Order: sequence, then structure tokens, then C-alpha cells
Amino acid sequence: MNFAVNRSIERKEAWDKVTGKAQYTDDFPQTGILYGSLLTSTYAHAKIIRIDISKAVKIKGVKSILTGEQYTELFGPLLLDRPALARDVVRYAGEPVALVIAQNEYTAELAARLIEVEYEPLPVILTPSEALAEGAVLIHHKTNGYKRSMEDVYPIEGTNIASSYQIRKGNILEAFEECDIIIRQKFSLPPSDHIAMEVRAAQAEISPDGKVLITASSQAPYVVRKMISDMFLIPAGKIEVKTPFLGGGFGGKAPVFLEILAFIASKSVGGKPVRLTIPRELDMASAPCRLGLEADIKIGSHKDGIIKAAEMTYWLDCGAYTDISPYMAKAIAVDCTGPYHIENLLCNSLCVYTNHTYATSYRGFAHESFTFCVERVMDMIALKCGIDPLELRIKNAIGQGSSTPTQVPYTYSLVGDLKKCLKKIKTLSQWDKGKPVQIKENTFKAKGIACFWKTENPPTNAISGALITFNPDGSVNLNTGVVEMGSGGQTHLAQILAERLGIDPGQVHVVMSVDTRTAPEHWKTVASLTEYMAGYAVIRAADDLISQLRVNGSKALGCSEKEIEIANGSVFSRKNPERFIVFKDIVQGYQSKKGESIGEPAIGRGAFMLKGLSLLDKETGKGKTGPSWTLGAQVVEVEADLKTYTYRIISASTVMDVGKVINPELMRSVIAGGMAMGISMSSRENFAYDNRGIPQFPNLRTYKLMHIGQEPDYRVDFVETPEEESPYSVRSYAEHGIIGIPAALGNALSSAFGTELSFLPLTPEGIWRKIKEDANDSF
Repeated sequence: MNFAVNRSIERKEAWDKVTGKAQYTDDFPQTGILYGSLLTSTYAHAKIIRIDISKAVKIKGVKSILTGEQYTELFGPLLLDRPALARDVVRYAGEPVALVIAQNEYTAELAARLIEVEYEPLPVILTPSEALAEGAVLIHHKTNGYKRSMEDVYPIEGTNIASSYQIRKGNILEAFEECDIIIRQKFSLPPSDHIAMEVRAAQAEISPDGKVLITASSQAPYVVRKMISDMFLIPAGKIEVKTPFLGGGFGGKAPVFLEILAFIASKSVGGKPVRLTIPRELDMASAPCRLGLEADIKIGSHKDGIIKAAEMTYWLDCGAYTDISPYMAKAIAVDCTGPYHIENLLCNSLCVYTNHTYATSYRGFAHESFTFCVERVMDMIALKCGIDPLELRIKNAIGQGSSTPTQVPYTYSLVGDLKKCLKKIKTLSQWDKGKPVQIKENTFKAKGIACFWKTENPPTNAISGALITFNPDGSVNLNTGVVEMGSGGQTHLAQILAERLGIDPGQVHVVMSVDTRTAPEHWKTVASLTEYMAGYAVIRAADDLISQLRVNGSKALGCSEKEIEIANGSVFSRKNPERFIVFKDIVQGYQSKKGESIGEPAIGRGAFMLKGLSLLDKETGKGKTGPSWTLGAQVVEVEADLKTYTYRIISASTVMDVGKVINPELMRSVIAGGMAMGISMSSRENFAYDNRGIPQFPNLRTYKLMHIGQEPDYRVDFVETPEEESPYSVRSYAEHGIIGIPAALGNALSSAFGTELSFLPLTPEGIWRKIKEDANDSF
């Protein structure tokens, strides 16, 4: 009997959100607070000659003005290469140069505009290709001189390469000689933005006794605490970080950005509380964005479509600073082939500095980008071989006897069943071999398919914890360090706990906000690892509770602990089940009819640390970076007008092997949300820069998102191949709905328009230009 798993229940935070009761970082009123305003660079690359604050300091209400010269610390989760405020050099347009603290927002902004900065322009580099060209200017002159927080980051001195990873498997030279068909294609994908509904915000306050309180819209409050502690030499116990609801994160709120600025702002005004909330335009131009990517993909196959070899090079545009980008390069290397059996492989994945806004994690952790490249080439092979693209993928699907690019042996439990996903999506999407079908003059319908997979890249010792307490009515309170940002992780944890205790999930109350002083540490709310890491912690906390209840029950019922069962909100003897005590009467200890106190109050605690992971071998790439894989297949159907080069997306389908369905409707909605992001990102989103490196559309008037009414019919279904090592066999799934959508759309449009599209976003203008180029090349 399932008490809570495989049930569609309301999200635990649903009523707070739909009624407007939910409060986000910038919603909490406070008196006596000061406000910060940033002055940012108008150059993408330049020396700072002079900063003149003389006019700004004269404005009444200005309390402090900070510049980079006052702070020598460098920050970064992997490579410490980024100053809080630019010092000596600016490396992207929008980089914070000065910070004004004033009595109100208007005064702070006015003063910031009066600061004068004199720059000496430097050469601007806007693509990885430019950055790697011979004689290219160095964006960082001591690339290999920065301190590293993690040992598997490999900057190359005298270059713009911040880190590189390589995969070597089999013998590609011999394998390519045996191939009947070889496809080589280059790709260029631009950076774009997370565009969470809530802009970034942070508030800091330092009490007279040196205690630091930071409230931030962050996916990683414990990382905020650690970075502030490490860089400013403050004991971690004196730092408290609070995170309320997040109005969307998608990876963009995992970096520590505004929190540092808010802290130094408060420090400059004697510890008074300072709030720093940036407007949408600044949030887009200054805060970390989604990466850009260039790639060169070469895949060879036999004429029957069986892939024999692949050679792949990926150049990640990490922008001006690394943040987490080296690990995105590593993540691409780890999963570089997609979920296919390829025995002979060479892959180089490089993280490259440019003068773009620096990049950070984005839903899919770079997988949506490299998957576009691999899956586009898969379709080209299918076309060359004259094989149904879906059948080609079935032929090459990873399975028994295969290994991953990093030489981890395949098992169904570890990776899942791609063939089942493909067979199921064939029906769900009404697949018709993807060939374009004319429906009227100049208008064709076409479908595109793509497969995807993803494993995680956390630290090998990432941790999570859970605390459970009882209420007098027998219900429980669950407290973890997981940040609720719309992914439903807290609801799933409540269901896991309810299942373990044998109670209704309505009896589980979740502490939604995170306070690093009271909640047990959870590494970060990223990588779709909530159900795996925090799920284990919750199960262990539940088992701890159960063991305590067994002790109480055995004493109260006068039997051995082995006889005690816990179910249906009660404690009873297996041998005599009609004798039971409901939770509310025993969880705080038990009082006999004679008034005697028996047992102790039950408080559950559980913790988890990742095990069995390793760093990659630097030469071969051999290793295991994540606990398991999640894979699936996606199909996008379009209606394309060949005369106007416009198109309409009719439907998008996903079948994903999730291991075990915990909450069907919640999981469908999260996957559909990822699909919507994938369609919007791949069809219209783009950070465009002019030749000086200035972003052209850092606002929602010109940066176009998909709107309500433009969305297609979303179809979502599941395959359940249990992951034996995961709580209740569930796999990570929250990010994965986005991963294959850009590729499926690219394949559908390439089929419809009869041209091979190798770029994003797939706009009508871009398609028109590609067709015109093809026509010119044919002469």
C-alpha cells in the first residue's frame, strides 16, 4: 500500500503562492534600512584610469561609496578570479564598478549616476574562437595564478582557457577508417538569460557583536555563508543566511553575487542593514547568464546507421569570469555523446574567457547546448543513411554491454532504458518518421526527435540533512536546507517522509524558508539532486524517529521492540494489533493510566553524504561524477511557411525514465515547464552584443520570451526503470525537460525547410539567411 508515493497531491507551498501570501526576499518590510545602487561599466574591456566620486558624495543622504580599490578579495566557487567590484580593469559591459549606499533608493541611484569613470579601451573578445586565436589579447593575465577552490580545474597559462577536460576511449583513427558515412558540422550558440520572475536581491546587516545576517534570493545559502566566512575571515557560526521563497532560479541564483556586495555595503556603514535589489535591466546585463557555445562535431557510422566513432570539440563561452563554468565544461565532457553506444571517442571540452557577461549554471547545466549539436548530427546521419531518425536512435541506444564516455559500465538501474522511452514517444507524439507533409501551398508540417541524458557533477563529498519534530496532534514538521523555487522538491520530500512513516502527506508540515542557523546543511538546491540527497536524509531521519517510537511503544505496550510496528499514524504490537497507541499520545513520550511517564519525546535526525564518486582522470576522462543518469526522448511538431520562413509549434512531447513516479501531476508540470523554457530559449532568446561587446537587449521590451497563448500542446509520459540506489527508486528529473527540446525543434525545422540549421535561436530571419546562404553556395 502506498500512503504517499505515486499520488498527485498539491504542492506544499501552493496556497501561499496563489493567495499572494508568499513572501520573497524583497517583500519583507524593515525600518531604518539603507539602500544600495550599482554603477556598472559601459565598456566590455577597458582599464580603469580614474573614478571620481566627488559629485556623488555631496548628495544629501549618501552614506558610503565603495570602489574596487578598497577590496582586494577575489571570489569564485572553483577559481577565485572575480572581484566584488572591478579593480584596475573591467572585463564585461555591466560589470559593477562602484556601489553607493544611501538612505533611499532614489538617492542611491542619483548618486551612482553622478560618479565619473575614465576608461582606456582594450581589445574586445566576443567568441571562444577569437579568444583562442593566435595573438589574442589575454582577458586575465595570470590565468594560472588564481587560487583554486577545487583541484580539478585546469587553467592554461598564457591563454584564455580557464579549464579543459578530455575524453579518450577506444581508437577513433581506426574506427573512422571503417566508417561508410562521416558527418562533420560546426555550431555556434549564443548566451541568453535565466529570466526568473524574481530579480536578484540581497540584504545584509552586521550586529555590534560581529554577527552577520544575510537575507538573499539564493539557491545556495550555505555556499553564501562559506564564501563570506572564507573571504572575510569571519567564523561561520557568526554568519546567518536566510532564504525565503525563490521566485524562480534555474541555476541563476546559485552563484554568490549580490550577497557579497550587500555585505561590504553594510560593513561600510557600521553594520547597518543594507538592501540591494537590482532592476530587471541590470539583472540581465550584470548578473551571471546562460553560457554560449561553439562546437565542432564529427561522427562516423556504417551505412546501416550504427555509429562507430565520434570526435567532438566544445568551446564554452564562460564570459569574463569562470564562476561554475569549468564544471559545465566537465559536464559536457562526461555526457558528450548523448545516450548512445559509441565505442571510439575523442572529446575536448574547453572553458574559454570572453568579454561577455560571465556565465553560470542554467537549467540543464549546459546539456541543452551540447545536445543540440549531437542530435542535429544524428539527424544528418539518419538522412544520409535513409533511416527513420527514431529507428536510428533505437539502433544506437546505450544498453547492456555499453559504457558511458567516462567508461562507467551501463546498467538499467544506473542509466535507465532509452529504447522504452523511444518506443513510448513514438505513440505519444504520433511519430510519422519525421518527414515533412504538405498541408497547403508553401506550408508543411514536420516533426523532429531528440534524445537526452544527464548525470550530475557535484562535489564528491556533497552533504544534506533533515530534522523531524512532532506536533501535539501527531503530525510532523520537516526541516531541511532545500530551497523551494518552484521545482516541487519540498513536496516530494514530504511525500517520501509520509510514505516512510505510513501517514497521509497532509500530516507533514514543511518549513519552507531556509535559515542556515536552524536548518541542517544541504549543499545547494541545484542539479535536480533534491530527491536523491535530501530524500536519503529524510528517510534516515524518519527511520531514526521510527526507532525511537519502537522504544516508546515497547515500554508502553509491554513487549519487545521487534514486535512493534509503525503505520497509519499509530504504534502497535504485530502480535496483538488491536492494541495500538496513536502518534499524538506517544510521540512526546507516553503517560500510563497510573500517571507514570514512559519513554522520551521523539525527534528524528538524518544526514547523507555522496559516496562512490570520483574526479576524472586527466588524460582519459575515466571516472564517475554523479550517482546516476536520467534519460529520455522528446519530439517537437511544427507547421512551417516556406514562403515567409515563419513557423508555429504545434506540440511538444517528452517521455522520460524517472525511475519511479512520486507525484504524477507535479512531475508532469515541472517537465512541461522545462519544455516551455526550451522552446522559448531555442526559438527566440539571445543575448546580442554589438562589436564593442555592449549587450543590445537587456530588457523585456526587446528580449522576447514565449508568451501565454504561444505555447504548444505539451504531452508528457514516463518510463519507470527503478534506480536501486535512490530513495523509492526516483531519478533526478526537474531540469531534464529542457534538454532535448532545442534539438528536436532544430531537427523539425531542418526537415521542414530542407536545410541543416546549426545555430540558435531558430528565428525566421536566421532561417531565411541560412537558406539564402545555401542558395548562393550552390552556384
